[in-house]
Amino acid sequence: MIHNLIAFSSLFLLTFTNLLYFAESVSLLKNETDHLALLAFKAEISDDSNISVLSSWNDSLHFCMWAGVTCGRRHPQRVVALNLTAQSLRGSLSPHNGNLSFLRSISLSRNKLEGHIPQEIGKLFRLRYLRLAENSFYGEIPSNLTHCLQLEIISMYENKLVGEIPSNIGSLSNLYWLNLAINELTGHIPLSLGNLSLLEVLFLTENNMNGRIPDELGRLGNLQTLGLSQNKYSGVIPPSVYNLSLLAIFDVGQNHLEGSLPPDMGLSIPNLEALYVGNNRFTGHMPVSLGNASRLNILDAGLNSFGGPVPMNLGMLKSLEWLNVGFNQLAGGEKDEEFIFITSLTNCSGLQTLDLNDNHFSGKLPNSIANLSTQLTEILLGGNQILGFIPTGLENLVNLISLGMDDNLLIGTIPIHLMKLKRLQAIYMSGNTLSGKIPISIGNLTQLYQLDLSRNNLQGSIPQSLGDCQHLRDLILFDNNLNGTIHDQIPNITSLSRFFIDMNSLTGSLPLGIGNLKNLFHLNVSNNKLSGEIPSTLSTCVSLQYLNMDGNLFHGSIPPSLGALRGLQELDLSRNNLTGHIPCDLAKPPFLQDLNLSFNNLEGEVPKLGIFQNVSALSILGNDKLCGGIPELQLPKCPKQDFKKKKKQLSPNIIILVVVVVVAAFILLSFLLLYFLAIRPKKLRGKRASRSSMKGGFSRVTYRELSKATNGFSLASLIGAGSYGSVYKGFIDGKETIVAIKVLRLQQGRASKSFMAECRALGSIKHRNIVKILTVCSSIDLNGNDFKALVLEYMSNGSLDNWLHKSADELHQFKTLSLTQRLNVAIDIACALDYLHNHCEAPIIHCDLKPSNVLLDEDMVAHVGDFGLARILSEDTNYSRSQTNSLAIRGTIGYVAPEYGTGANVSIYGDVYSYGILLLEMLTGKKPSHDMFTNNLSLHQFAKTVLPERVMEVIDNQLLLEEIEIIRHNENYNEIRAMMHECIVSLVKLGVSCSVESQKERPKMKDVLIKLHKVRDLYVRAIN
Repeated sequence: MIHNLIAFSSLFLLTFTNLLYFAESVSLLKNETDHLALLAFKAEISDDSNISVLSSWNDSLHFCMWAGVTCGRRHPQRVVALNLTAQSLRGSLSPHNGNLSFLRSISLSRNKLEGHIPQEIGKLFRLRYLRLAENSFYGEIPSNLTHCLQLEIISMYENKLVGEIPSNIGSLSNLYWLNLAINELTGHIPLSLGNLSLLEVLFLTENNMNGRIPDELGRLGNLQTLGLSQNKYSGVIPPSVYNLSLLAIFDVGQNHLEGSLPPDMGLSIPNLEALYVGNNRFTGHMPVSLGNASRLNILDAGLNSFGGPVPMNLGMLKSLEWLNVGFNQLAGGEKDEEFIFITSLTNCSGLQTLDLNDNHFSGKLPNSIANLSTQLTEILLGGNQILGFIPTGLENLVNLISLGMDDNLLIGTIPIHLMKLKRLQAIYMSGNTLSGKIPISIGNLTQLYQLDLSRNNLQGSIPQSLGDCQHLRDLILFDNNLNGTIHDQIPNITSLSRFFIDMNSLTGSLPLGIGNLKNLFHLNVSNNKLSGEIPSTLSTCVSLQYLNMDGNLFHGSIPPSLGALRGLQELDLSRNNLTGHIPCDLAKPPFLQDLNLSFNNLEGEVPKLGIFQNVSALSILGNDKLCGGIPELQLPKCPKQDFKKKKKQLSPNIIILVVVVVVAAFILLSFLLLYFLAIRPKKLRGKRASRSSMKGGFSRVTYRELSKATNGFSLASLIGAGSYGSVYKGFIDGKETIVAIKVLRLQQGRASKSFMAECRALGSIKHRNIVKILTVCSSIDLNGNDFKALVLEYMSNGSLDNWLHKSADELHQFKTLSLTQRLNVAIDIACALDYLHNHCEAPIIHCDLKPSNVLLDEDMVAHVGDFGLARILSEDTNYSRSQTNSLAIRGTIGYVAPEYGTGANVSIYGDVYSYGILLLEMLTGKKPSHDMFTNNLSLHQFAKTVLPERVMEVIDNQLLLEEIEIIRHNENYNEIRAMMHECIVSLVKLGVSCSVESQKERPKMKDVLIKLHKVRDLYVRAIN
């Protein structure tokens, strides 16, 4: 018995020892698993700029002692946390991290990691905290991340993640923090998010997500932060979301949301601290109940369509720091209550920003504005209808950095007391009726960054003291009545980037010190009375991209050193008194897109390289002594100069003999020509006419050649059709030259007349914005029938009509034209009409201007075409008389001038009317034949009735969305948006004035062109 007991005990001890050994072996094996996983992590780190971090990861220390590694207490040999935040680590995330089965926390934020987030991370069933923010991870969020059911925090913001949020993310019932902001995620908000009852923070801002905000989010009763801004969400916000009473941050800005805010919003969300609803499509009134959200310190409701008054009780918000209601349709209420809300805001002692830009506020500003918080740094009141003088007392706002009062109805002088605001960095007062002089003491504002006093009635000279504003970047003084000279102190402002003093009466020369402005981006001194020579020192303005000096009295030659401006994109020296040759160096700037040297006294040979090869980008009109250049310029050949021989005077006898010989030879040749014409057989009529290579020049072509070029006039080659013919795309010269071939439909009664009119018109004109006729074909086809065709320049971007009214099938080809593109097209068309009306030997009237007759080349430059109805007015007749019967005039309904319907003679003002309708169509996106235009409502009336307050209601939505998308990331977004509104109002006014019924009230195209250039200059300055 005893022996049996001893044997059993020995067996038990042996078994127990084996079990302990096995357990230790398993533990050591697991320890080795963690060890190997960490080494695999280190192996994926390709660059560790902070060497001390991973230098401890070696065999001299146990891995639990490695930097950033934490092992557990209950399981001391197992890794439970990996924290290497902000260690400048490069490389990718190892899939072996999935073997760290005891891991509860991963913190790798603020590094430079990239690659995919490995699917193996879904194996970490104990994981609670996943922090991978501020890296460069790409790819989709691992779908099996939802297997980590213990997750409480997911922070992956500011990466490059794509795809959709996993639809079953709502299974992570312990999640209280989800931040996926600043990625490239798409798709909708998963409905399962509504299951996360513990969720406190939800950030999905700045992605590409779309769809509606789901009603299920209203179930997140613990939610304190809702961040959905800068996506593409649409529709209305579900009412349930407004009942999330714990919300402190409500951010849905920069989406496509609509509807109105509930009247009781300030009561249903009493803990609200920040409300961002800006840049959406909200309407209705601002909720008065917001005055009850006592913790509110940020209210951003700008860029919507809110109407009515600003709530008078916002002054109850003692914590309010930022109030932005700009770019809405808000008004001040009753006349005596226009700005009571401003008076109430004097109770907000912490107010720092007040943005009321671009609303319908009117009346005079109250003196109480001077009693606003001394913490105020920004007041923006531009784009309203504020009357009267600039209030006194603004100098009390000692911390003011930005003051915007532009585009109002302010009068009087610029108050001297504003010069006491030492911290001012930006002053915007353009577009008012301010008069007097610019205060000399403006030089006291040494922190000034932007100064815009343009479009006023300011007089006097530019203060010399501005030279003390050494931080000034933008000095905008155009369109005033300034006189005097440009002081030498101005070029000492080395920070200057934009300097606009055009449309004034400045005299004297441009200072030689202008070359000190190394940061100068755009210089515009056009339309003044400046004289002297163009300073060669301009070549040291290495940042210069736009140089406008047109409309002055500059003389001398063009400095060749301007060719050293490698970044130059636009150079306008037109309408001066410049002489000499065009420097070949102007061909050197690689980005030069627009060179205007017109109306000077330049002479000699035009260069043939660089921009001088691009006729559409070059203007040299009004320089009668120029010669040579590329053939497209059609300039006379330059005479060959023989410097070895001197010219000798010919005696009168020799001159008489030469004249007699020349006359005799001419008579003889005439007789020979008549003789051969009389005996040539008529059968040669249909034979092939010889022609030179189409690269060197065009002569008449035959039917067979055109048939071959269009593959037998196949449907595949057809690119358009009209009343009198069809247009085909053709390949000539062995498919090296692409042309447009307009084949006349001669069975139409007026087709032959149309052919002759177009040949006569296009044959006598040459302009970069008019379609060029290359050659003609007047022959017979294979059936012996008459055949007539025009061979024209091919325009790869189709017609303007395609771009404005694209079909569903054309969306990929014809994208939305931006405001800048539409402006450029409008100017191109106006240039063409101005040339036809005012610069041809006899005025030419187009008579059928419409979007389908405006073609766009590969650079989106517009060319007016289809001169089948054109009329040439004789030089010795008044514009009111035509060479042909006006009753024969045809046009297109909606575009044709109304007086033509009553038998009036053709005139240039008929084209102006058509242009006005076309301009309104470009802005509104609606044809004059639209179904909505009935019962005496026309496109003209439609646009006229909304001027100026409601003009944005009729503008093409696609245009607005495209332009906002282009400028929304610009640091001067609000300023640019205001400028865009102003430009659109000006363009609609111009379209309306061109399309009035009375032709006597319509402007001439040369005046239209001047206004268009002003609008474009204004907008280009804003976006640059």
